[in-house]
Amino acid sequence: MTHAPRPESVAPQVWTGRASNRMQWVLAAAGAACLALGVELAVDQPATTALAPLVMSIVGCLAVGLLIIFGTLAFTHVKVQVDRECVEVRCGHIGVPRRRIPLADVSGAALAPLISPRSWGGWGYRWRPEKGTAVVVRRGPGIVIDLGGGHRFTVTVDDPEGAVQAIAAWLRHPLTSP
Repeated sequence: MTHAPRPESVAPQVWTGRASNRMQWVLAAAGAACLALGVELAVDQPATTALAPLVMSIVGCLAVGLLIIFGTLAFTHVKVQVDRECVEVRCGHIGVPRRRIPLADVSGAALAPLISPRSWGGWGYRWRPEKGTAVVVRRGPGIVIDLGGGHRFTVTVDDPEGAVQAIAAWLRHPLTSP
């Protein structure tokens, strides 16, 4: 007699979760303001202005503006996807930076009730020797993925319990056919 598996023993096909930080949009607006200032300096320059300081000001405003915009928009949100092959983390609107962790490299996952940007040195893709690597887009809950050998990967995500359960289910049933 064959029994159908209980629903809680079957791994989900794909689990996805997100986390976002609206504060990053404010920083991106500051970057846009720097870009606008650089363009304004380039277009509307007084005839008596010395060339070298003007060029330095324009280049500085444009460079700072672009760095702020791209640095902040990359971390407005993060998307985490867990399937039977890997845990994939994609940041921002174009999905870069991206981290793909094969489940064969994962030895476990745990809930992190509070991940603080302050403890990681700010928002973004971070590395701390004593903590491992992280993607931190906001303060709040997330998951810590144990990669074995003392290596860990931490990511802020809504519904971290679902992510931990999905990872644990796939680790118990690694190659079950869909």
